[in-house]
Amino acid sequence: MAQYSRIEVAETMRAQGMVPLFYHPNIELGKKVLKSCYDGGSRLMEFTARGDFAFEVFSELNKYAIKELPGMILGVGSITDAAAASLFMQMGANFIVTPSLREDIAIVCNRRKVLWSPGCGSLTEINRAEELGCEIIKLFPGSTYGPGFVKAIKGPQPWTSIMPTGGVSTEKSNLESWFAAGVTCVGMGSKLISKEILAKQDFAGLQSLVSKTLQTIQEIKAK
Repeated sequence: MAQYSRIEVAETMRAQGMVPLFYHPNIELGKKVLKSCYDGGSRLMEFTARGDFAFEVFSELNKYAIKELPGMILGVGSITDAAAASLFMQMGANFIVTPSLREDIAIVCNRRKVLWSPGCGSLTEINRAEELGCEIIKLFPGSTYGPGFVKAIKGPQPWTSIMPTGGVSTEKSNLESWFAAGVTCVGMGSKLISKEILAKQDFAGLQSLVSKTLQTIQEIKAK
C-alpha cells in the first residue's frame, strides 16, 4: 500500500521540481543510487521497471526506502497495463508513470488514490488524461516536443501541469528553457544517473550532481 497520497506526491513533485529516473537489476547497487539521491536532497525516485523480475528489485528498494530513508517517495515507471500497475501498487508504489495514456491504468490507480502520470503527446490526450483525474501529465518523449510545445499548451490551459521526460539535462540553460515554458517538474534519467556514474560507482559524484541540480532548479523557480 502506498505510504503517500496522490496529493502529497503531486505537491512534492511541484516543490522539488525534478524526478530522478533509474533502473538496474542489481538490488545493492540500486540501494546505493537511491541513498545517493536521497542524501543529495531528492525525495522522489521513479524506478523504471524495464527488465525481467523488475518487480523483485522494486520490492526490495521500496522496503529499504521505507525503513532507512524517511520521506523518500518511490514510484514506478514504464508501466504499460493495469495488471502491472496493480502488482507494483501491492508492493507499495507511491506513483505510477506510463509511456502512453492507458485508461485501464487510470482506473486501477484512481481506485487506490495513487498518483498516475501518463505519457501524452497531444492536446487531445492531455485533455482526456485530465478528464480521468490526472494531476501531472508526462510529456514524452520530451526531446521530440520541446519547451515550445509546453508554452503553447499552457496558453489556453494554464491549469495543466506538465513533467517532460527525455530531452532534459542538468545544464542550467536546458532547465531554464523548460521551467520558463511552464513545466511543473522534469523527469531526468541518464543525464543525471549516467552509465559512467554507475560503471564507476561514483555515488559521491551522484549525490553532488543531484544536490547541484536541485539547487539550480530552485534558483530558476525563484526568479
